[in-house]
Amino acid sequence: MPHYLPAIMLQQQVQIALVGCGGNGSQMLTGLARLNHALVALGHPGLAVYAFDPDVVSEANMGRQMFGAFDVGSPKAHVLVNRINAFFGLAWRSHFGRYEDEASAFDMMIVCVDSARARRDIQQHVRNFRAHYLMDLGNRAADGQVILGEIRPTHDKSKLQQDHVELASPYSILPELVDTSVPEDDTPSCGLAEALERQELFVNQSIVTPALSILWELFRYGRITWHGAFVNLRTGTMRPLPVKGGAA
Repeated sequence: MPHYLPAIMLQQQVQIALVGCGGNGSQMLTGLARLNHALVALGHPGLAVYAFDPDVVSEANMGRQMFGAFDVGSPKAHVLVNRINAFFGLAWRSHFGRYEDEASAFDMMIVCVDSARARRDIQQHVRNFRAHYLMDLGNRAADGQVILGEIRPTHDKSKLQQDHVELASPYSILPELVDTSVPEDDTPSCGLAEALERQELFVNQSIVTPALSILWELFRYGRITWHGAFVNLRTGTMRPLPVKGGAA
């Protein structure tokens, strides 16, 4: 059984908060710009993205993330959004800081943070926002996952198909994502070589690709039968997460 996108998100510009502009977030932002370009060409009103990140670019970010030597020392969110706006002719926004520092009125939050503590904080605050969807991307050294879930169900169910299936929250599907009792290594890397000891070069790209595919299907066709994926680069596998009752 499928999940259907609320019709309003096919009729007006979709407001998206991208939280985190590091390994997954920097590639996700670039992909969202390409997605927006394609959707607009097909008659969709498109996406409006607001990127949030409290960090500046370091030398260790170059190569694995979407930054160059000339970006070092600059706020990640500003660098990426300015580049995207110039390339695609957009007016997307960025904020050098945490997402809750700004008043939030988004249809969807895409979470690309790297700690359970940050996710738990988002989980505790997200219901204060109007967001309907939350997509979480996460990874370890060579594997990871993406899950799209609903923060709150659609109010007017009469406008949905009878076979519509609601999506569970990513953090109810994988509660370990917000488990702060497990110690985490948040020591910053001093260079790319050290960073690559912790994460494979293309692990972020492997997580972002199915994430963008899910969004493409959702906004292009208004429905999805899968809403997540588990990826492992060491085994060369990607296992989709089907909508409950749907086909993988």
